[in-house]
Amino acid sequence: MFKNNKAAKVDPNTTDTLIGEGSVFEGKIKSAAGVRVEGQIIGDIECEGDVTIGEKGVVQSNIFARNVIIAGTVNGNIQARSKLSITAKGKLFGNMSAASISIEEGSIFEGTSRMAGGNGAPVQDEASKKEAAAASELKTETQSTPPASKGQNTQKEEVTFKSW
Repeated sequence: MFKNNKAAKVDPNTTDTLIGEGSVFEGKIKSAAGVRVEGQIIGDIECEGDVTIGEKGVVQSNIFARNVIIAGTVNGNIQARSKLSITAKGKLFGNMSAASISIEEGSIFEGTSRMAGGNGAPVQDEASKKEAAAASELKTETQSTPPASKGQNTQKEEVTFKSW
């Protein structure tokens, strides 16, 4: 009666999920193919293929995908195994990790970036390991240090990258 018991393999080069304009999706999306967002998503996206955020797309999530293209707005962290592209109208408010990064003039990026190896894992040389350990120590130290008294000078430095 049912001759084909094998599940069909999904091609990660195709887009099988579309969140259309005017739609709001809340929850986690896992896809073996690509995802395109023209509406709004609140929740994480895990994708074997590519994730495209259209010009009217608004995403509040962490994104894990092969390639990520942002033409809309993303609030969250992105980990692209291959390439991350932010178009001229794209906005990313969060951290990113990718093997290749393209940020067009006119886009907005506020966060930190890390180049990753081809397998999607962040590149960790000795200097970056020491830097991460020092940052962790500093974070722990500042959390346990009482507020400075009136006679002490404290200095806080914040770095924000914007592209326009």
